[in-house]
Amino acid sequence: MAAGGGRYFCTAGRGLEPFLAREVRERLGATEVDCVLGKVFFSTEAVPGELRRLKSGERLFLLLKKRAPLVVSQNKGKLLHEIKSLVTEEPKYWLDIVSIWRNFHGHEGKKDEISQENRSPLKRKSEEETNTAAKRQKTEQERETVPEECQAGERCVVPERKSDQDCCKTSLEDPSKSSGEKPTVNNEQLSFSFRVSCRCSGAIAKILPSQEIGRAVGIALMKQCGWRADLRDPDLEIFVHLNDIHTVVGIPLFRLPLANREYIKTAGLRSTIAWAMASLAEISAGAFVLDPMCGLGTILLEAAKEWPEACYWGADISDSQLEGADANIRTAGLMDKIELLKASVKVLPLPSESFDAVISDIPFGKKFKITKDIQLLPDILQEMERVLRVGGTIVLLLSQDLHKHMEGITKCAENDSPNAASEDASETAAAKALNVDGNSSSLVNGAEESCLSSQEMRFGSLVPDGVYGVSLGKTDAFIYKYRKISTAGNQ
Repeated sequence: MAAGGGRYFCTAGRGLEPFLAREVRERLGATEVDCVLGKVFFSTEAVPGELRRLKSGERLFLLLKKRAPLVVSQNKGKLLHEIKSLVTEEPKYWLDIVSIWRNFHGHEGKKDEISQENRSPLKRKSEEETNTAAKRQKTEQERETVPEECQAGERCVVPERKSDQDCCKTSLEDPSKSSGEKPTVNNEQLSFSFRVSCRCSGAIAKILPSQEIGRAVGIALMKQCGWRADLRDPDLEIFVHLNDIHTVVGIPLFRLPLANREYIKTAGLRSTIAWAMASLAEISAGAFVLDPMCGLGTILLEAAKEWPEACYWGADISDSQLEGADANIRTAGLMDKIELLKASVKVLPLPSESFDAVISDIPFGKKFKITKDIQLLPDILQEMERVLRVGGTIVLLLSQDLHKHMEGITKCAENDSPNAASEDASETAAAKALNVDGNSSSLVNGAEESCLSSQEMRFGSLVPDGVYGVSLGKTDAFIYKYRKISTAGNQ
């Protein structure tokens, strides 16, 4: 644990780990930042309000234990003993972490979602409505990011669902009552209620089910700390994550995921993806930012909330999408920040070189047939390039299929341009796909060699500045970043 602070981990959608690592450093002044697939570990002295403002993470936990994966053997008794040691070792450390958790609760009081204790009937009803809204938001999303454990091939157990694999559901008899022994730690938290949720995959999942692991941890906690099990309305929840990479134990800091934005009435694109895209656009005070295919306006909402000193415009050809975007903007209280207009992305009624950034989720692949509507992509790119100022950035989200065509289109355009750099230099520029921490990331491979109407396409003013693979749940996608280095017509 960091001196005067706490040690945390936050889950992230696959591909967003570097964005989250950068965010905790910049927003929280975090140290000891460590990334693994689906998680970012860090230390910080930030207060609850600051932690809640994280935008690229899914769920935030206070870290209790992090160690190498358990050595799996066929001896279940030995394996369960190792699992129980996660609790029985360093009991004072456990109570120190719980004290931090309780301090957080004390800071924000009953209005916060950190704890569920002492909830009034009105509070319960309010939270039920919040849960219903959150579920509806998740259902309405066209592209969903699943929890990192599922992305890594793990069998997920959602804590809120009361299934046998969820947590320690079997009746837990207090060993101190049955044997007459007293809890190891005698403290004010003897009446503390808890439940255990366990997620496991890999070798250990083939030996022990999640229910058995959760029960073992639960009994150990009852014996060690004198806590009582409460599966319906516990004071806190203990999460145990076991896989072939690591063993992690933590306490969720907030009841709802960070990705649930209270200011978004109807969700479209996953909010964490939208924020990550906006963070790449290099938005500054006074900048003009455009989403020419704004849909429900999620990208604009995330950008305007984070960078409120800029001016935002959204365009869409669909009346229903614009109505949804307008409702979202009003819910978020951003009517003075975001302007909407009905227009086709192929012919925008906007002056040339009038925007500093263009950010958009190109909605191909699900609602549209890629073989038919791919023909529109060159026109879309050309219009985005036209309205972008020299030095500005374009950030696009492309489906797994569409990115192959994007590579082919931009490659053909660069080769067609008289002012384009040499082939070697062009390849060097294309290879400049850097992640947010400045380390080389994998470029998208397999770009098609065929060019669509290459004589009509002129994108020599756009230089590739990054490709980032991200997960949309059941499918993958790619965030492309381009920078405009010259006037679009001077080719």
